[in-house]
Amino acid sequence: MINPNYYPWGYDSDNGPDQWHKNYPFAKGRHQSPIEINNKDVHYDSSLLPWFASYDPGAAKTILNNGKTCRVVFDDSFDRSVLRGGPLPGVYRLRQLHFHWGSSDDHGSEHVVNGVRYAGELHLLHWNPKYSNYLDAKRRTDGIAVLAIFLQVGETPKPEMKRILEEINAIKTKGKNAPFPNFDPSILFPKSHDYWTYHGSVTTPPCEECVTWIILREPIIVSSDQMAKLRSLSKNAENEPNHPLVDNWRPTQPRYFRMVSASFL
Repeated sequence: MINPNYYPWGYDSDNGPDQWHKNYPFAKGRHQSPIEINNKDVHYDSSLLPWFASYDPGAAKTILNNGKTCRVVFDDSFDRSVLRGGPLPGVYRLRQLHFHWGSSDDHGSEHVVNGVRYAGELHLLHWNPKYSNYLDAKRRTDGIAVLAIFLQVGETPKPEMKRILEEINAIKTKGKNAPFPNFDPSILFPKSHDYWTYHGSVTTPPCEECVTWIILREPIIVSSDQMAKLRSLSKNAENEPNHPLVDNWRPTQPRYFRMVSASFL
């Protein structure tokens, strides 16, 4: 297993997605993410079940800036916050959530739907506890489940995003973290639970092909100011020059022979 801290990577031209495969060969695999979802290639699967999340607010621990994203970390030492149903073979434990965003409101999501890029994308990452731990799960094709929610800039922003954005000032620079207790991320879900699903990869190095993606059709609405708040983070540490943390998204990867299924007609 390649340690992603061993070979530095990022989103700039010298260390960005086009370069990742040199140190992380998975990145050139045939089950990579994100992908573009086009209606013409999507197959409605009537056997797909609804998905359910039962999250314990007490599992939320910290919020941090790792120089690549804003992340909220949850206690995953037992099945206290779980995702089940949908395309999943069992229960998956919530480990963390994080965001991808752009340098302006017209791009920032990783997945693209019928040519549309959203302003951002929220990923809730879960792992399969039939494996001994998260790192073991990342080595397995059914090891990880990511619930992805698009962020769309609009007039009626979701007030629930406030809780995360209030903490941004406490984690302005790389390496900073702050306590983030008592948070149930299901308050961020859109009304509709319709989804697309396919098998793919983690979208950051080492890009292991272990992910069952559940991508929600309905975006959540955020304001332009809320997106600007994410862009106010720095990808450098406190004692380094301030470089805004923006455009932390990976471009779409070839779909090859993979089927994308929809839970809705």
